[in-house]
Amino acid sequence: MKILVAVDRDEESQMALRYTCHLLEHFDAHVDALYVKPDVVEAGAEGAYAPFTTPQDFHAAMEAEAQRALEEIIETCEVCLGAKIPCEPRVAVGDPAEEILRVAEEGDYDMVVLGSRGGSSFKGLLLGAVHARILHDACRPVLILRNFRPVRKILVAYRGSECDEGALKFLGRLFQKKRPEITIMHVQETKTAESEEEARQCLEEAERIIRGLGFSPVLMTARGDFVDEVLKAVTVNRFDLIVLGAHWQKRPKYLAMISDEALDLVRLTNRPVLVFREPSDEPLFPREGHGIQKE
Repeated sequence: MKILVAVDRDEESQMALRYTCHLLEHFDAHVDALYVKPDVVEAGAEGAYAPFTTPQDFHAAMEAEAQRALEEIIETCEVCLGAKIPCEPRVAVGDPAEEILRVAEEGDYDMVVLGSRGGSSFKGLLLGAVHARILHDACRPVLILRNFRPVRKILVAYRGSECDEGALKFLGRLFQKKRPEITIMHVQETKTAESEEEARQCLEEAERIIRGLGFSPVLMTARGDFVDEVLKAVTVNRFDLIVLGAHWQKRPKYLAMISDEALDLVRLTNRPVLVFREPSDEPLFPREGHGIQKE
């Protein structure tokens, strides 16, 4: 399994890298830690206010910051190497969201991991522009991390879509060694007028899939608003990870955007969230001129 972790000098992103290596401990995996360095030319063209600073000073400061970030990333990578997981720092130049998306696609990674500011419920409401862009446009699973906690209990918010089925299969692959308790929850949403029989069949299908991967799940049902009921379950049962599909209806590829409910869950919880999306056959970026530097 090949994982891309976006990192900078913030503690949250460094934690995300440590978390990823802990998650994949004794797993056949490779981790790349990507730092996106601002384009000095573009940053200067934006006319940032920097009194008494020459262009040469500004460039030197940016390079020094990038070097400090890279040194910290290399140090954090030692955690992965200690767990016998290859970890390689990489550097790209440009817009953070665009470069993360580009590298994830061109490197054919299995998952993108992002650290997110927020140890409290209030801070959990804050979803940065970079995170939102990647959640919207990444053609692969995205794991948003907020705190370092062992994954012992997982909640899968299951609606029965192909995307949800893919999430279950990906989850089984990711946790084949650690074997946490997996709860599959289906919400009978008021707006869909789903019958009891349809809800039962949906859960039975989910159970069949996850049992086929060697897990014995806990099954849970609720009735009401999808987001509200999932958040209630997380509060009561203190799950360590929430898993859901990026979209719950079968749509043409050009409309396969993340659902509002998935975004709301990422914004409103302070738990890690894995948002699953199948890799797309359509490249988001051209294959040339990506400007990746390998350190």
